[in-house]
Amino acid sequence: MAHGRLQDKVAFITGAGTGIGAATAIRFAQEGAKVVICGRRYEPLNEVVQQITKAGGHAEAVQLDVSNEAAFCAALEAVVKRYGKLDILVNNAMAYSWGALETTSTADWHSNFATSVDGTFWGTREAMKWMKPQGGSIINLSSICGTLGTAWMAGYSAAKAAIINFSRAAAAEGAASGIRVNVVVPAVVETPATAGMLSDAASRQNTEKLIPMGRVGQPEELANAILFLASDEASYITGAALPVDGGRSAVLVTAL
Repeated sequence: MAHGRLQDKVAFITGAGTGIGAATAIRFAQEGAKVVICGRRYEPLNEVVQQITKAGGHAEAVQLDVSNEAAFCAALEAVVKRYGKLDILVNNAMAYSWGALETTSTADWHSNFATSVDGTFWGTREAMKWMKPQGGSIINLSSICGTLGTAWMAGYSAAKAAIINFSRAAAAEGAASGIRVNVVVPAVVETPATAGMLSDAASRQNTEKLIPMGRVGQPEELANAILFLASDEASYITGAALPVDGGRSAVLVTAL
C-alpha cells in the first residue's frame, strides 16, 4: 500500500466488529497502520479483517470483552510483544441500558460503566505504560448523551460524561511523555446500535430534523475524525473533546 498517514503505526481498536469501530479499523489500515481489533463476537471481526487484508492492509482480530480487566490487559500486552510497540489505542467499545431512572436497578446502572468507563480506564492505563518510550495517541469515544441530558439513559449519559473528564486527566498525565489523549463525541450515527431509532422513514425524519445538517452521521465520518486525532497532524492536540455530530450539540432548538 502507498505510504499513509499512519504508516507502520500499531493500532488497537475496541468494539470494532461493526459501526464506528469497524470503519475506523478500515480507515486506519488504508493509511498504513497495522490494526488489531477486538469485540465480543468473532464473526463480524473476521469480516472486517478479511475486508482489510483483501485491500492489501494488515489486520488481525481478538475475541475479547473489554469489561474483563485481565483479558483486556493481556491482549494489549500481547500486541506489544508481537509488534514491539503500541502507537494508537481507540476505546470505542460500549454497552448500555435503557429505561426510566426510577426503575433502573443497581445492576443496570453498573452495566453502563463496566465496558464504557472501566474498559476505557483499563485500556488507557495499560496503553500509557506501553506508549511511554515513544509516545502515542489514545482516542476515547463519548457521546452527545455525555454532554447533554438524555431522558431514559441516565446510566449511559453518566458513563459517557465520565469518559470526557477522565480523558482530560489522562491527557494531563500523558503529555510529558508525548502521549495524547482525546475524545470524539458523536451524536446519531448510522450503526447497528441506532438501527431501532432509524428503522422507519418517520423515525429517521424526526431524528434528522434535530440535526442542523439534516442527516445522521455515517461511521466513515467518525472514522475520519478519529484518524485525524490519531495522526501526527494532531500533534499539538490533547485533552480535547471533538463533537462530530452535524451541529447537533451546537444548537438549543431548530425549526421543525
